[in-house]
Amino acid sequence: MRDSGVGSVLEAARLNAVLAWALILFVLAVAVASVVTNDLLWAGFAVAVAALALIPPVKYRDAVAMLPWEVLLLAVLPLVARVLTVEFTPFRGNVAAYLSVAALALVVAVELDLLTPVEMDYRFAVAFVVIATMAAAGVWAVVRYGSDVFLGTALLLPPEGVNASEAALADAERRLMLEFVASFLAGVGAGVVFEFYFRRRRRSEDGIPGLEEVTP
Repeated sequence: MRDSGVGSVLEAARLNAVLAWALILFVLAVAVASVVTNDLLWAGFAVAVAALALIPPVKYRDAVAMLPWEVLLLAVLPLVARVLTVEFTPFRGNVAAYLSVAALALVVAVELDLLTPVEMDYRFAVAFVVIATMAAAGVWAVVRYGSDVFLGTALLLPPEGVNASEAALADAERRLMLEFVASFLAGVGAGVVFEFYFRRRRRSEDGIPGLEEVTP
């Protein structure tokens, strides 16, 4: 296992592993509950979070080889919000989702650097987070539009769908543009936070304890 670049943040500390596994179990519980309540979009999101988090321990066949729990916590914050609050506005929910996507983009960057021949420096990783977050906003908008049109939901369009009044459709478009702005700000903010996070860790650690133990 390499200990240079972004991949150097992979930890083998037991405390980190315990906290990370606790978050994964929480995500899996939310996924099951979402399936039971027929909330398939959030169930899929929870499964994606868990799948990405499980790649390092599966790859190295070591339950202690986990990503930093702080990064995983940021990725599951929208799921925590759905459990702790009965209702929140769609705008708040989507902003939280974009923050989570930013964290997931960083997880992907770390795992690409760690598990593949690809190497990323900090600047490229930050740019990757920003671009991936903005791209996810567009994909999420398309998914919600398709759900509204074909499944009769009201995730993006008004309850009347495409047959809504011009004023209602214009309001939906305005809210979508605000979401795109929020996704950009979320990506930039997360990128800055991650850059300081990685630099702090790199300065404070010459290496990660136990790396040799999980080297394939």
